[in-house]
Amino acid sequence: MMRKIGTAVALLLLVVGVFFAFAGQGSETMLLPVEGKYGAVDLPHWDHQESLGDCNACHGLFPQEAGAIDRLKTEKALKKKQVMNNCRGCHRSMTKAGKASGPIKCFDCHAAG
Repeated sequence: MMRKIGTAVALLLLVVGVFFAFAGQGSETMLLPVEGKYGAVDLPHWDHQESLGDCNACHGLFPQEAGAIDRLKTEKALKKKQVMNNCRGCHRSMTKAGKASGPIKCFDCHAAG
C-alpha cells in the first residue's frame, strides 16, 4: 500500500515538474506576423504550452527564437500559410477527437484587416 502511494506521489511530482519546465517559457502571448489583407494573430503562447505539452507541435516548423517566422519567410523556408495550416490542422484534429481546441474560422484568430 505504501509503495503504491509512494509511486503515485513520485509520478505526480514528475508530471508537475514537466509541466512547470515547459509552462511559462517565452512570452505569455505572441503576435504572429501575417502578410496580406488579414491582420496579425495574437497567439496565447502559454495556453498552447499547457494544452499541447509538446513544443514540436509548432516549433517543428520554426525554431524557438524571436523573429523566426519572419526570417524563415524571407529565406523562403516557410511556404505561404504553412504556419496557419499547421494551426488549423491541429485545431481541427483536436475538435474531431472531442478535445477542447482553438478556433478554425479566420476572424476568430486574425484581427480585422
